[in-house]
Amino acid sequence: MSSRAICAALSFALFFLADVPAKTFAGETTAVTDAHGRTVEVGKADKIVSIGGAVTEILFALGLGERVVGIDLTSTYPPEARGLPQVGYMGALSPEGVLSLAPDLVIAVEGSGPPDAIEVLERASVPFVLVPEAYDAESAVRKIRFIADLLGVGEKGEEVVAALRADLDALEGIRASIAERRKAIFVLGMSTGAPLVAGGHTAANGIFTLAGVENALSGFSGYKPASDEAAMGAAPDAVVIMAERGHELTPEVVFAAPAFAGTPAARNGRLVALSGSYMLNFGPRTAHAARDLIAAVYPELAVPELPARPWTEAGSTSAH
Repeated sequence: MSSRAICAALSFALFFLADVPAKTFAGETTAVTDAHGRTVEVGKADKIVSIGGAVTEILFALGLGERVVGIDLTSTYPPEARGLPQVGYMGALSPEGVLSLAPDLVIAVEGSGPPDAIEVLERASVPFVLVPEAYDAESAVRKIRFIADLLGVGEKGEEVVAALRADLDALEGIRASIAERRKAIFVLGMSTGAPLVAGGHTAANGIFTLAGVENALSGFSGYKPASDEAAMGAAPDAVVIMAERGHELTPEVVFAAPAFAGTPAARNGRLVALSGSYMLNFGPRTAHAARDLIAAVYPELAVPELPARPWTEAGSTSAH
């Protein structure tokens, strides 16, 4: 073969190798069963698109934030993540937008969508992993371990889990100090007049349980509009909202609504606002969020602070 032909062959080979993720040649892959029951082979992932606030929080808590090249709109924490390219809302993904960032791994929390977009991403050549989701303390632990094992940082994952379990143990002690549990309603929005509230099998219901708060409207699943009669009859002691919507859901607006006027929450002026990502992600900060919710719903209790962790910050909490 002539020297010219050899150079051409080498140039072609180098071009091909440059366009293929290094993991293909490293020989080190991890097989994981994701939330859809799919077995996904994942190699060394240096460019990760993270979809779901909990996924992003966990990646940064594990010290892998530098590998994240894209996030969804629910990934608002930690602050370092906010400047990353965004791929839209986790429930309204565009496969083209996700893949345009040229990731070598996409990690999304279960519940991301729409279904047809997820199907496209599952068929793509880039490994796509759905992280199982649930709304309890063990779900946060499982997600941390799942992602840590997926990315080969199991030891660091156990460090984060150990700290979270210590926080959850402390939270259990705080919860035990509640003599009589209060009822609350979580309001997602009131743009149509009727409050959109959380029932069972929701993140809001899950954080209420961790905080020793009874969901006053738990007789249904998901988020549904509540009638004035149902909300008034539930007699909530507090109304809980996401702090991000505090500019529109002020005490004056909420407690003037027929659904809440005359309730114990209105009489006591107890409107509690917590950052949505802080309260509902069920990630490493879950115990801290539940602690802050207890302090807001039970202001008469002397609720101790939980230890500060590298991945926590003061929750955006206010009790009006």
